[in-house]
Amino acid sequence: MTPFTRRWVRWTVAGEMAGFVAPAVVGVLTAGWPARLALPSLVAAGAVEGLLLGAAQGHVLSSAIPGLDARRFAGLTAGAAALAYVVGMLPSSLGAAGSDVPLALLAAAALVGGVVLLGSIGTAQFLELRRHVSRSWTWVLTTAAAWLVALAVFLLVATPLWRPGQPVVLSVLIGLGAALCMATMVALITGRAAQRLVNRAPAPAHTAHPLR
Repeated sequence: MTPFTRRWVRWTVAGEMAGFVAPAVVGVLTAGWPARLALPSLVAAGAVEGLLLGAAQGHVLSSAIPGLDARRFAGLTAGAAALAYVVGMLPSSLGAAGSDVPLALLAAAALVGGVVLLGSIGTAQFLELRRHVSRSWTWVLTTAAAWLVALAVFLLVATPLWRPGQPVVLSVLIGLGAALCMATMVALITGRAAQRLVNRAPAPAHTAHPLR
């Protein structure tokens, strides 16, 4: 693992964990609410998660890719995370209304929704990366695969541990523990791809930030 990759892993895990506090708390507090009422709060919390993750990753990338706008990178990631939460919560928000939709249409919608959810963050970040790095479209595929694995790990860890009537603090801690596993998977899977992006970027005139 290169010094850049180690730094990427540290900052990605830290950014995702800091950001996930918002949806972890909001998700537990709104668990009993109707989905249509919980949705706005969770989408806003998801935007906070994306903002902090994007800020952490943008900080690392901007030190190695000349001209990369870390603030724009963070903002794009926040918007993508909000979209992912909308897509992820849409089935539960529709509730009984979705039962009248033909099965083939539901399957098609699920496929499209899955593609949007998994590809949202990578596509948003690509909008900034493409201005600085050649073949940056590969980042979309890498991040989609990373989030597919990471979300599966999150569900495998958290779902068996969550119980109805648990104290709020315990539920939040379970969510954060699962989020740590999720963040670590994202960081490790995307780390080598981020290094390849840096390798294809123009050499910086000077080192903007020390590796730390």
